[in-house]
Amino acid sequence: MDYAYKTEPYQHQRDAFERSADRRLYAYFMEMGCGKSKVLIDNAAYLYEQGRITSLIVVAPKGVYRNWVLKEVPIHMPERIPHKVFTWRSGANKTQQKELAEALNYHEGLRILVVNIEAFVGTKCVQYVQKFMNQQTVMFAVDESTTIKNPKAKRTKIVTKLAEKADFKRILTGSPVTQSPMDLFSQCNFLSTKLLGFTNFYSFQARYAIIKRQHMGSHSFNKVVGFRNLEELSDNVRLFSTRVLKKDCLDLPDKTYTSRHVSLSPEQVRAYSDMKKNALLILEDGMITAQEAMTQLLRLQQILCGYVPIDEEGNFYEIPSRRIDALLEVLDEMSGKVIIWARFRRDIEKIVEALQKAYGDKSVGSYYGSTSDEDREALVVNFQDPDHETRFFVGNPQTAGYGLTLTAAHNVVYYSNDFNLETRVQSEDRCHRIGQTKAVTYVDLISEGTVDEHIVRALQNKIKLAGASLGEDMRQWLKVGK
Repeated sequence: MDYAYKTEPYQHQRDAFERSADRRLYAYFMEMGCGKSKVLIDNAAYLYEQGRITSLIVVAPKGVYRNWVLKEVPIHMPERIPHKVFTWRSGANKTQQKELAEALNYHEGLRILVVNIEAFVGTKCVQYVQKFMNQQTVMFAVDESTTIKNPKAKRTKIVTKLAEKADFKRILTGSPVTQSPMDLFSQCNFLSTKLLGFTNFYSFQARYAIIKRQHMGSHSFNKVVGFRNLEELSDNVRLFSTRVLKKDCLDLPDKTYTSRHVSLSPEQVRAYSDMKKNALLILEDGMITAQEAMTQLLRLQQILCGYVPIDEEGNFYEIPSRRIDALLEVLDEMSGKVIIWARFRRDIEKIVEALQKAYGDKSVGSYYGSTSDEDREALVVNFQDPDHETRFFVGNPQTAGYGLTLTAAHNVVYYSNDFNLETRVQSEDRCHRIGQTKAVTYVDLISEGTVDEHIVRALQNKIKLAGASLGEDMRQWLKVGK
């Protein structure tokens, strides 16, 4: 095709681009780590050069949408394409409000608006997007489209309605079916009701689900007990989508690193600010040992995970945190077995509880200090068994990060990191070793503008934090933090 890439695509990305480039409606069902964001950017740039769009709207979850602004567009959008990226912010300050107003009058190139999906429950966001789309030819894309899988959700209805005026529409997700094939209805309906042939969810459900009437006391309800005609459904979806799995991409790099942003609760913002001020006072007071510096980092990190330290004995109280929600959003995009590393005992317990609630009691096992030797051995065996229902391995990297073989997983999430470079390297290698047949994707949960960013960057760059945390390095980390 007549398009010059800025970044050379892998073959599966080239195939997806060429299949979708001129299509009005398309779905990129590409597993995490396969680069679906690049394909969308190439598609938008191609259509802009063809004179077929003037604007691109990207809707994504809170943990993802900043990646489009800071990483995806700058890396993959060709310099020859005049463009400007604008970010919707619900609580925009005067400077940000001025930028959003500028977006409505920007006509010097491709206008790109990035919006978090959660904002659509507010009328201000909806009204702004309507103005942004006015008299424009628009490509409207929903990244992590499982966020609109619920046909009853307000945001699903609003986003679907807004996109009706778009000239081109795209959905992107690594795992379009997270709970059942019924997840496909709203995602595909966003593109067009004509694609699957159903305007009503219950008609769709009647075609592809087996339903039985259940009675409980004086109440009765319909329950899905199975599925049917799934080959027909797959054939229909295949007509307007590209499905890519990492196991089929032989040219992918062995390791891929990405991150998800986790916004802080108001309680965390206040606690982090107070603790940061205290840490700066200690640093400015004079000489500080490596141990004292690491202790300050630990306390800040505890707050980012939802714990406020009370005393030197390690006691704490919990405050609201959005990290579990961010983890569940990431897992929605992953297929197959997943390793989740967490530093704190309480985090491991909370993760296990959340996963049992979302995926079932037997879907998850934990491996940390309180796990018996017998349970540790059973968990590794069950996790490595491709047919066993244990899908999630939740562990502490200091306890489980050495010696184990966990090659059943090709996705790894770092809920929180410790400061030890060796345990990070060792924990990464639990699945990236002999026996692994797929590329491995590593996802770090990060609170933007905090020590989280610096810790992860240091570990990924193989920098020993005990040295980096001293002197001006640590002072700078704290001064730019929230």
